[in-house]
Amino acid sequence: MAASIRLFASAGKCLLRRSLLERNNLKIFTPGAHRLLTTQAAQQVALNVPETKVTTLENGLRVASEDSGLSTCTVGLWIDAGSRYENETNNGTAHFLEHMAFKGTRKRSQLDLELEIENMGAHLNAYTSREQTVYYAKAFSKDLPRAVEILADIIQNSTLGEAEIERERGVILREMQEVETNLQEVVFDYLHATAYQSTALGRTILGPTENIKTINRGDLVEYITSHYKGPRIVLAAAGGVAHNELIDLAKFHFGKLLGRYDSDAPPACPFTGSEIRVRDDKMPLAHIAVAVEAVGWSHPDTIPLMVANTLIGNWDRSFGGGVNLSSKLAQMACQGNLCHSFQSFNTCYTDTGLWGLYMVCEPATIKDMMHFTQKEWMSLCTSVSEGEVARAKNLLKTNMLLHLDGSTPICEDIGRQMLCYSRRIPFHELESRIDAIDATTIKDVCAKYIFNKAPAIAAVGPIEQLPDYNQIHSGMVWMRN
Repeated sequence: MAASIRLFASAGKCLLRRSLLERNNLKIFTPGAHRLLTTQAAQQVALNVPETKVTTLENGLRVASEDSGLSTCTVGLWIDAGSRYENETNNGTAHFLEHMAFKGTRKRSQLDLELEIENMGAHLNAYTSREQTVYYAKAFSKDLPRAVEILADIIQNSTLGEAEIERERGVILREMQEVETNLQEVVFDYLHATAYQSTALGRTILGPTENIKTINRGDLVEYITSHYKGPRIVLAAAGGVAHNELIDLAKFHFGKLLGRYDSDAPPACPFTGSEIRVRDDKMPLAHIAVAVEAVGWSHPDTIPLMVANTLIGNWDRSFGGGVNLSSKLAQMACQGNLCHSFQSFNTCYTDTGLWGLYMVCEPATIKDMMHFTQKEWMSLCTSVSEGEVARAKNLLKTNMLLHLDGSTPICEDIGRQMLCYSRRIPFHELESRIDAIDATTIKDVCAKYIFNKAPAIAAVGPIEQLPDYNQIHSGMVWMRN
């Protein structure tokens, strides 16, 4: 969920941002001569890539930056705290706190903050995910000191006034109503609720209505006191940024943050193969998500699952061209008129993940779409070709590079990776890991996570034709010809 200031503050919408890089202790498994050639080539390319410099302050706060010499920069705070660190009683606090960040501090009223940002020609934004909270600013490079000072002010000195809390309570309740009309978000929340039953990952980021109506200033202060600690925060920057200047700013503005905290490990969230069905025959289309448990970003199987996810791909009827796409499922969906759209996903957290497909279908095509989806999943486990894997690897690498177009996505990439891996992974390292994957790797990894596994399923709409759970489960093993 996001709150943002451009000229004036406004409540943002849910951001379904799925970073490709969040957790890493991945082992390099490039074989022999190929590894040597890849490494040599990457070293040549790396000479032209700006270095990501990292410094850790005495209180554990990490400062990470990439200087590309631009006249603009993006700087932000990535905090290892999201809805996963909440309990049933205070679920929604992290997102509520993000909304309060722009509502005034001890030295700036809300109006002062808005005018200062406007006069700088800057943008101030924030969002909350299940595992992270982010506050960042985009500004002219010459205004980096002011941007850092503003970020420090809003996370350390927010007044959290009672009047502002009541006003934002209404804003969040309206935002929840908006989210309820976004069926993709609704389905993914249901998917988490059934896959991670009665755990922190099973709860929504916004929290339940009853919590939003009762969250108070004490809850917000307690969340800040518990989680906004030096070792859990990264000050990241990209664009026209001098690292030494950023270090000095960090020491001055964040040096007093506490460096000790009770625990940095999120609560365990075991996966459960199960389903949630919400039938509504008045709706024109069925929205369905089906997923198996995958892995956290630090797991060696993460990269192969990324490639497998790319192999399945995505398609939307309004875009056309399905018969010419490399994705076999897209070809079948287009030729057979199986759905309006589908998209594969690989959502990763610290120690778990969801790998699957989201589809939007007419009632009469649900059964066939589910069948062909599972058929393609089984082909990943048994018969995927080297040519298909090579094409998917190239597409994955291209998508990763396109994702890093501009100082803001680069800053986000730095912040996420520093939180998750305590370093930023060089692209040539990722490239070599992707290049090391072949068809045998895909078959082995997909067989481990897809074949004969009990999926989690969330479905909303006219879903009478959706096969029952046991039938879908059996499709993870055997498919009819």
